Amino acid sequence: MHCSLQNRVLLGALLCVLFLTGCSSPAEKKQSASNSAASANKQSARAVGDNTTNIQKPEYGGRIILGSIGDIANMIPMLSSDAGSHEVASNIYVSPLKYDKDLKIVPYAAESFEVLDEGKKIRITMRKDVVWEDGVPLTAEDVEFTYKLYIDPNTPTAYAQDYLLVKKFTLIDKYTFEATYEKPLARILLSWMLDIMPKHLLEGKDVTNSPLSENPIGAGPFKFKQWDRGQKIVLEASDTYFLGRPYLNEMVYRVIPDTTTMFLELKAGHLDMMSLTPQQYLYQTDSKYFEENFAKYRYLSFGYSFLGFNFRNPLFKDSAVRRAISYAIDKEGLVKGVLFGQGKPTIGPYKPGTWVYNKEIEDYGYDPDKATKLLEKEGWVRNADGMLEKDGIPFMFTILTNQGNEARIKTATIIQSQLKDIGIQVTIRTVEWAAFIKEFLNKGRFDALILGWNILQDPDISTVWHSSRAEDGGLNFIKYINPELDKWLDIGRNTLDMKVRKEAYDHVQEILHTDQPYCFLFVSYALPIVHRRFKGIEPAPAGITHNLDRWWVPKSQRRYEVAN
Repeated sequence: MHCSLQNRVLLGALLCVLFLTGCSSPAEKKQSASNSAASANKQSARAVGDNTTNIQKPEYGGRIILGSIGDIANMIPMLSSDAGSHEVASNIYVSPLKYDKDLKIVPYAAESFEVLDEGKKIRITMRKDVVWEDGVPLTAEDVEFTYKLYIDPNTPTAYAQDYLLVKKFTLIDKYTFEATYEKPLARILLSWMLDIMPKHLLEGKDVTNSPLSENPIGAGPFKFKQWDRGQKIVLEASDTYFLGRPYLNEMVYRVIPDTTTMFLELKAGHLDMMSLTPQQYLYQTDSKYFEENFAKYRYLSFGYSFLGFNFRNPLFKDSAVRRAISYAIDKEGLVKGVLFGQGKPTIGPYKPGTWVYNKEIEDYGYDPDKATKLLEKEGWVRNADGMLEKDGIPFMFTILTNQGNEARIKTATIIQSQLKDIGIQVTIRTVEWAAFIKEFLNKGRFDALILGWNILQDPDISTVWHSSRAEDGGLNFIKYINPELDKWLDIGRNTLDMKVRKEAYDHVQEILHTDQPYCFLFVSYALPIVHRRFKGIEPAPAGITHNLDRWWVPKSQRRYEVAN
């Protein structure tokens, strides 16, 4: 939805997988990252100016309005793959475990957890004071029911993999359960950051046709109030939330189809928070008005942008062709021209500076001559018009990306020009986010695409890259199959030895770098902006929205009063 009140990834009580980002939005929440990654990368959001207070006493009331480029897809998290849907869900549902502000895994709806048998078993005891909005207690039976939904072959979810590895699920008592595995599972804690579904409302029913997909019932800090498709989503504070009612009465996600219009709405006082484009951050918010009324934040995001190739298309079957395209793309130029320097080129699916990032890999430099030579070896020659063709077939394809994301559209335009220089003809098509996912991505109707992933910084990326996930509706939507990659993904997934994991994921990055199923482009800086009326913001490694339920606004500064 908002793309992640974007990089909203990690947004929510995490499902243990990467989320697709459709657009820019305010900030990251509950970021997915391993404890090791957190300790190795303690970068916090930095505010340009101070927007916090330790003097005033928090007050209840008020509303926050957040800008979002795209609408959400579904309010049942297991049925959606976009970050926006998961972010909204994270405010409605709860999970046994979660990341805290320092990206350490801690109990949430659970009161305790214990990893046993060298990583082959986990025992979790749930809190006894968690209730659904309708007053029914949330218990371990709800967790068991949710687990069974994930492994049900009739549930069209991309996130079943972790739960299919469970050898035995045991209810010890009403509030305690154990999950046992055949092998040690490195992501054993991540797995139980799943949003819990209400058994008493879904049991015996078709989850794909449940009214909860549009009118959810949860146990989180906020409860659902309203969804006007393509317009807004409204959540209101829950009086039954076990950690205490949020200070704000309402959260409103306004769907605004492009960042220019969104910025005008922010400036006009119709929005409180959004993610800025680099140009807006650097040049359009440096006035006295913005300095006095807004706080800006900047931190390297937990996500990367990529050009992905559809392996159903014969144009991209040879790795030499994909490498040639990578040589023809000036990543440094993209960072300067698209991000105005607010980002870094990247060589793979991990965040630079984290423990798993392979520093030994030398990126593809911008080298059009080398690109041309590689293509010539593959039989591509220039025709009379200067464009490449092979056996009379022109080298031409379409790059698909989502409407409203100016950075992706500009990236596509620059890549289009650079590929034209080596004789490749590219057209660009943009599609509204929900249709992009449903009608194009899920159905494989694309040649190549420019998208972004929010990164779960536990390095297990099997859900996106394992050959077994190259299935309809799976997150390996480019249909990339590589048994050697599968081997190293499996090794990294099934050990707790950090040295072995590091070696495994170094190999994973080397394979992806050599084969180039994606041309990995860049990691951008997250650039959220928030009105200074809001207090309680605590920048941390997890971003700024990790404690959104503790944000508040003084009564004298409220613009929109909402009745309790």
